[in-house]
Amino acid sequence: MNVANRMSGFVPRTGEITIAGQVALCDPRGALFLPHLNLLVVSDLHLEKGSSAARRGSLLPPYDTGATLDRLAAVIDDLRPSTVLSLGDSFHDDGGAGRMPGFYREKLLALMTGRDWIWVTGNHDPQAPVGLPGMVAEEIAIDGLRFRHEPSAGAQSGEIAGHLHPGAMVIQRGRAVRRRCFAADGDRLIMPAFGAFTGSLNVLDRAYHGLFRWERFIAHMLGNVRVYAIPGGRLRMG
Repeated sequence: MNVANRMSGFVPRTGEITIAGQVALCDPRGALFLPHLNLLVVSDLHLEKGSSAARRGSLLPPYDTGATLDRLAAVIDDLRPSTVLSLGDSFHDDGGAGRMPGFYREKLLALMTGRDWIWVTGNHDPQAPVGLPGMVAEEIAIDGLRFRHEPSAGAQSGEIAGHLHPGAMVIQRGRAVRRRCFAADGDRLIMPAFGAFTGSLNVLDRAYHGLFRWERFIAHMLGNVRVYAIPGGRLRMG
């Protein structure tokens, strides 16, 4: 399938991977596209994280929701999926959907119009988002793939999860390069966090131990316009 033919204007270079035999495309903006299902997957949007911090007395610029939705709108406009699956922690807390300003709500509703939308619940948002349409599930199986927020323990073929906010570091020409990444070994994939105020956890951290077959592990690091596939042996902690 020539995805470029479906896009207009500037086209970021996607990286093709295989997950339990299914072909998927890693978008450098942090989204996953499955062409045969016309399905777009994003994870850990953490919408309204700024307003959540403000309620606790930490003042952050209140622009994270807008920045995240703008990037999501660009991805949807390019790939034109029939279904969008948000893989948990879509909002930073259960009250996030209710706090979201009206103009952001309208923007999100416009993105949802004309396509199916699936909210997978996460540890930050275990309930359905208040006042928003879409299907809600703890996990969902589609065409041999299983989508959930937190990775299951041990090897899990066909699982696509989020939660850990994977990132990677590589030494390139004497300089350390750190980027968010898709973490994958051909059987399972852990998504990068999509949200504007989200950080990352190095894939060499002990939190990932036992989740991947290391001899086949690839960190698909997000560049500005393309995705870089880096074998596990080249990665560094930091």
